[in-house]
Amino acid sequence: MKLLWKAAGSDSYILQRSTYSDQVKYACLGGVVVATGFMAALAGGYAMYTIFEPNGSVLETETHWPTAIKAIIFGIIWGLIIFNIDRFIVAASGVGDGTEKITWGELGGAIPRLCMGIIIAITISKPVEIRMFKSEIDAALYEEQQKLQKDYEINTRANYAERFAALDTQLEAIEKKRYEILDKLTEAETNYTNEVQGKNAAGRGEGEIARALKVFVIKYQNELEQFDTKNSSELSKFKNQRETLAKELDAELKKNQTVAAGLDGLLERIKLAHELAGFWISLFITLLFMAIELTPIFFKMMLTKGPYNYMKDNVRELLLAEQGIEIHYDYYQDKKGQERIKVEHHQAQKLIHEKKQLLVAQQKLNENIIDKWVQKEIDKLDTNLEDYITTSKS
Repeated sequence: MKLLWKAAGSDSYILQRSTYSDQVKYACLGGVVVATGFMAALAGGYAMYTIFEPNGSVLETETHWPTAIKAIIFGIIWGLIIFNIDRFIVAASGVGDGTEKITWGELGGAIPRLCMGIIIAITISKPVEIRMFKSEIDAALYEEQQKLQKDYEINTRANYAERFAALDTQLEAIEKKRYEILDKLTEAETNYTNEVQGKNAAGRGEGEIARALKVFVIKYQNELEQFDTKNSSELSKFKNQRETLAKELDAELKKNQTVAAGLDGLLERIKLAHELAGFWISLFITLLFMAIELTPIFFKMMLTKGPYNYMKDNVRELLLAEQGIEIHYDYYQDKKGQERIKVEHHQAQKLIHEKKQLLVAQQKLNENIIDKWVQKEIDKLDTNLEDYITTSKS
């Protein structure tokens, strides 16, 4: 219970001498602060793990322990930070006017604390929200990854298609010319064979016509050899370029899984959580954490003054009196008409007064010393005037 009292920012020395009702009130208040810090630790740790876990398929359920250990350490630190902030917010919040009603003045004074509490509640609720809908988010995210992978493959192939087309056009132009020569050679060889075999009217054997046809065969053979010799290097270059380009395409296509895995981030999960859960469910979860976070602030404003509060005021006044500090409440009004207090520091005023008197006495002593010294010098002057007169010798 003492730990919960400390979490609520209350004085355990006074609470031990107070009623059981006050002890339970501040223990419950501290329990809410501790619970908020615990939830912040879980949310912060899960958010850190989601951000830094290795990218991969969302359906993989293996835990990456190095990242998990880092996330646990961060979650503990984050939980302590939120716990400390909440503890400060609760401790800095007064009891209000001492009644159960929350007035507009109390609410206006609590606006900065309420804003801080709302921000903290939102930071806690979002990681918890994506953990609550993890199964649905994983299914939707896997579908998004598959779609992204398919789109990436289509775009990659489209980007390489133009480069392949340029190389294929050059290869086809060379091969087309070679096929033209090859067709002529084939036709010449066919005519020559038919002539030698006697399929023509001239009869079998290599006659005059066959020898003339053989000239064309030799001509086209030489032309084909010259063409191959001339274009072999260029044809080889284009083929090598096409093979290199095909390897690049395969390498890019292998990146599909890596690119799709990059979609598994905290922002994408929060966006999918809002889409899957809908506006009202998401708002309800956020409001739930806001209620938990803001409860201590409203609780402090609704507290009625009890023995603990009066004893706390009494101890405060005793401490002020012991230190010689006097406070005059509603002592004067400023230019805006707001009541101001006057604080008198009697111990400090006493010390200042003593210092002033000491300085005045020191000043009087100094003046007396100077007067006596002047009188002494005058007496010396009257008795020994010659010692104070000097003449110049020419």
